[in-house]
Parts: sequence; C-alpha cells; structure tokens
Amino acid sequence: MNYWEYIHVEELLSLQGGFDADESKVGNDEALFIVVHQVYELWFKLILRELTAARDVLRQNPVPDIELAAATRSFKRVITIFEQATHHFQVMETLTTRDYLEFRDRLIPASGFQSAQMREIEILLGLDDATRIPLGREGSYKEALRGVDGKPSSATHRVEARIAGGASLKAVVYDWLSRTPIDGAATQEAADAFIERIILAHRSEISTRITLAQQQALTPEDIERLAARYEREITAATAFLRGEDEPSKPESTPPATAEDRAYRRRVRAAIVFLESYRELPRLTWPREVVDSLVEMEQSMLIWRQRHARMVERVIGRRTGTGGSAGVEYLDQTALRYRVFSDVWGVRSLLLRKATLPPLEHEEAYRFRIED
Repeated sequence: MNYWEYIHVEELLSLQGGFDADESKVGNDEALFIVVHQVYELWFKLILRELTAARDVLRQNPVPDIELAAATRSFKRVITIFEQATHHFQVMETLTTRDYLEFRDRLIPASGFQSAQMREIEILLGLDDATRIPLGREGSYKEALRGVDGKPSSATHRVEARIAGGASLKAVVYDWLSRTPIDGAATQEAADAFIERIILAHRSEISTRITLAQQQALTPEDIERLAARYEREITAATAFLRGEDEPSKPESTPPATAEDRAYRRRVRAAIVFLESYRELPRLTWPREVVDSLVEMEQSMLIWRQRHARMVERVIGRRTGTGGSAGVEYLDQTALRYRVFSDVWGVRSLLLRKATLPPLEHEEAYRFRIED
C-alpha cells in the first residue's frame, strides 16, 4: 500500500468543492474557510475517541489502578488537541471582514452550531442540558441539527446515538470518586468525618489570615471588611463540603434529596482528599486523573474564548448565520459551559500541607511490599 492510498489523499482533496461540489467555483478565501472547518471536525473525531476510551476505563467497578495512566493519557491528548485547535484560529484570521462577506450570505442558515461532533463532545463530557444557551429560533439544540425540511439529519442521528451510547464521562468519574476510600474506608461516615476535619482546619487557616491582617496596620474598618469576607468564604466552603449548596437550576428542577447531598459530599470529599494527600504513592494516579480533568476543561474553555475573539475580529457582533447572537452567544458558552464544577470548586478551599489534618490510616496509601 502507498501513502496516498493509506490516508485516502485523493478523496480528502476532493472534498473542498463547497455547495456545488465544484472547486473551480470556490475562491481561495472560501477554500480556506472550508479546509479549516474540516480540520476541526477531524480533531473533534479524535477527541471523541479519546474521551470514549477514558470513559470506558473509568466506568469499571473497580477501576484497575494500572489503567488510570491510560485514562490520564487520553485526557492529555485531548488537551494537546484543543491547544492546537486554538492556534488554528490564527489561520482563520487571515480572512479580512470583506473577504468573508463575499461568501458569508451563502452559508445562511448553516452555522458552526450545527457541528454534531461538538454537540457529541458536550454530551459525552456530561454538559447539563439545563445550562445550554438557546441558539436563536430553535428551542433545543437538537432542532438546529434537523435538515432544512425539518426532518432528522445525519447530524441528528449522530447525536441521538451518542445520547444512547451510555453514561457521560462526568457520571462515571463522579461514581469512581464516590467509591474512593477516604482515610482507609470507602463509607459515607468516613467521608463526612473527613469533611468536618477539613472544615475545622479551614476555619483555623482563616483565623490565621485575619490575625496577619491585623498585624499589617490596617484600619479597623478594613479589618472588619476583611473578616466579613473571610467569614463568607468559610460559610461557602462549609456549605459546599457538606453538600448544602444548591447550584442554579431551572425552577422546574426538583430540589436535591438527602441521598443526592450525601453523594455530593462523598464526591467532594474524595477530590479534596486526593488533592490534599497527593504525595502518598497510591494516590498519585487518581490525583493525576482529577488534575487532568481541570486542565482538559480549561483547554476547551480557552478554545471557546479564542473562537469568540476570532469571530469578533472578522465579523464583529453581527447576528450569526444560523440566527444566533453571534459573539454574545459564544462568550456565554465560554462562561457557562462548565462540566466538572465540583473539581473546580475544590480549588477554593484546599489547604497548605502543614495545616492538613493527619490521617489515621496513612499506611493504606503506601506501596505494599510482599515478602
């Protein structure tokens, strides 16, 4: 087999003909637009493969320790792909506004929002439908994927298959975290006891900071404001760790049950535990998984933000070809489309190593050497 046969070069190079499937009718600017978006779809395909592989590793019960490295490797590859995809916007920015306007109207009502693979990525990650921002005239993102005749399209079928394809990455990661043995025991009681020790340590740390502030010759008013701010911080941290916070949801969403809050506590206790005692040998790879999740979501958020700035640079704040609010819509997705919010939230209350409560069963997380 030859190189051009293996990667189907001729077939690839025949796919830039635009609406008429005739490349002679496509100018250089439009050809660039087509190629860049085709490259993005290929990147998305790789991202979906890696996320699926990581999801399938972490959905095992129990998850073999040795396979955590494979899941982390998948996340690292996704991070690198999003970083490369972010740089690709520089190529799009070689289009001037006038260049793009020459063919933009022919795209209506097509829109990048109709990328089924991007919607698949969001579904596979575990994006809550309640947080989705309406595109424009469509009430649901699924409606935007239908054909011009209103009938299901290949994009519709792809997304429906992804929804039917099993649990999201978030669901399996949180289930895996909820089973984490905390200080030697994988029980609700162990998680709750650990949370209370962390809350006490956090309050002690806040008291130290207030004392330091008082020693810095601040005015009484400044100290009072600072003390109130720190008190709000510890109140929020306590509610978060005890699962008593209520994330913003539509009014129609039923309130969390006691079981929901208990599950939330176990997950959050596990994240704090893994991040706080990460030097212990048997916690190294679990902690790498958690940290890679943050880095991966960050890379995707940066990609979204960079996308918005590219669009604003090229076309300003025009209405999108698919009827969306354009840049405003893209900016909102970068702000609101968070999946692993608990993993991010823990960052606000991690403690210095010296102030961490000691573990009673630290030996359970060290390597065991059999005679």
